[in-house]
Order: sequence, then C-alpha cells, then structure tokens
Amino acid sequence: MAGARLEAAEGPKPYDDASAATDELLELALGYVYSAALQAAARLGIADHLVEGPRTADELAGVAGADGAHLYRLLRFLATKGVFREDDEARFHLTPLAEPLCKHAERSLREYIVVRGESPFWGSAGRLHDAVRTGTTAFEDLYGMPFYDYAAGEPEFGRAFNASMAAFSEALSNDVAEVCDFPEARSVVDVGGGRGGLLRAVLRRNPQLTGTLFDLENVVAGHILDTPDLTGRWNVVAGDFFSSVPSGADVYLLKHVLASWPDEQCVRILGACRDAMPAHGRLLAVNAMIPAGNEPHPGKTIDMLMMTVLNGRGRTRGEYEALLTAAGFAVTRLAEPSPHASVLEAVPAG
Repeated sequence: MAGARLEAAEGPKPYDDASAATDELLELALGYVYSAALQAAARLGIADHLVEGPRTADELAGVAGADGAHLYRLLRFLATKGVFREDDEARFHLTPLAEPLCKHAERSLREYIVVRGESPFWGSAGRLHDAVRTGTTAFEDLYGMPFYDYAAGEPEFGRAFNASMAAFSEALSNDVAEVCDFPEARSVVDVGGGRGGLLRAVLRRNPQLTGTLFDLENVVAGHILDTPDLTGRWNVVAGDFFSSVPSGADVYLLKHVLASWPDEQCVRILGACRDAMPAHGRLLAVNAMIPAGNEPHPGKTIDMLMMTVLNGRGRTRGEYEALLTAAGFAVTRLAEPSPHASVLEAVPAG
C-alpha cells in the first residue's frame, strides 16, 4: 500500500521479510486444519494405541479402524506440532503433548477435544464474522436458542458436553484446590459445579469439610462424588443459580461459570450467592483473567469461544472485580495457580 506506514506490534515476533510474514499468516489461516486433525486423532484413539510403544500407521490403522495411507498423512502432519513423533522406521511415538489425548490420562482432554469438533462448535465458529458484525452470539443466530437449552434438548450431545467440561475441570481442579484456603470453614457449596470435579478435589484436600454440588438436574445426575474416601461428606442439589443457591455454607465456589454469561446475569448469579451466605461467608470465583498487552493468553481464546457459542465473555481482573462489587462483595485476595484459572476471593461488603 503506497504511503502506508506499518508499525510492529508489541509481543508478536518481527519478520525479516515479507515472505516470512506471508507464510505465518497462511499458517494462521489454515489453523482449523490442525484442530480437525487433532480431533480426528482423538476420535480414533491413536494416543491410547501408542501407550504400549511406537507403531506404524498401518499397524495403528488395523486397531483403530482407519485407512493406513490417510492415517499416515494425518500423523505426519500432527508430528509437525509435536503431537506424536515419527522415527526413522516410520513408527509413531506418543509424546508429552499427545499424552492428554489418552482416555485415562491423569489430565485427559480427549473428550473435551472430541466434543469441540461437533457441529455446534464448528458451525458457530464459522459464523464468527456475523457475531462481530451484529454484536450477537453466533450459536443463537444459527440454532435459534441459547446453547444450554440446545444441550438440554439433545441428550446425547448434552451428555458428551458435560463429560467434556468435567474432563477440562479435572485437569485444573487439583491446581485450584491447592491454592484455596479453608482454615476455619466446615461447609462448601460448588455453584454450577458440573459433575463435581473441583468439589471432589477440595474435599480430598480438606477432610474437615462437607460439600454440596449444585447445578442443573441433568448435569448433577452424572456426578463423580460417590467414592469411598468421601462417604458421608457430600450431597447433590439440583436447581437454577439465577433463582437461588443452597444457603448457610461457609464457602461458595464458582469455577468457570461467570465467563459463560453477560454482565447482568453474572450479577444475578453472584447476588444469589450473596443472599445465601452468612455474614462470615466467602466466595471463590475461578476464571481465566485476560491480561493487558498482545501476548497470547487462554482468556483471550475463551473469549472467542464465548462470542461464538455462549452469550458470555472473557474478562480482565478489573472487570471481574466490578461484577463482584456490583453484587455486594469486596475482593480480599487473588491467587493464580494457572493461566486458565485465577481465583478471586471475596466476602460480603459492609
């Protein structure tokens, strides 16, 4: 462009020539192909088939029910990003980056990745331009209803989605539980707690606590709290956190709930928690918090997901604190165990 002045942004790497910039931009434009390849490998269970040792694409195809030539091309492509590794004998190895694709890995993300390849997510992402143009949510424009209503009306998808969220939660729950402090608390309510991954981690680390898992009926039906080590220390309550939440607990947890909703609904959820808790109660709100600057951050990625699928948004620390203040809370502490999960502690104001 004649006369145009191009300034280098802070954060991204500089380019020595226009060709390098072109190559990088083309790679970004085709990023969805990496997502598709990752989801294909997850669906085929390739990582699980490599746990016992390396195999060729043909050997993997035989156990995964795939075409050997196509599978080789898929795995060769993923190996360029460190997902699997090909050796000199054309055998593919499991790598640290591929381990979370294993179904029974400690921090398995297999179900999460598979569900993100379903049409409600892919189709909505393809309508991102409409969402930006109109200020609406791509999923709702495409399906004519909010995402959670769709998930409730499609039981098979709903179960898969809830399981995927539990898998994502499981990967972070221990990290969050490590920084949550319960020195004098005796009871905790996990509001919008899904299947109870965080609550289970908290109860295991704090034997003096009893806990209540609170979420929609179709969600808590799949809870994972019924384990021998937690016998007698938990209960499950179904309900709508926009109306009310179980009352009287010492601590209320809200993990990855607020990012799913616009500001007005967030204040309603927080207000329900505020109304339910005693004067000495505490709230622990867990979210990815968007930092300033141009560096990549999970909160910025989640914000795009919210724009396409849910009518929510990623937020900065200041924006989350503003929501808490509007709902009658005062923020007392921040802990950051993971870029995916910062913990804001708050108490009733005044």
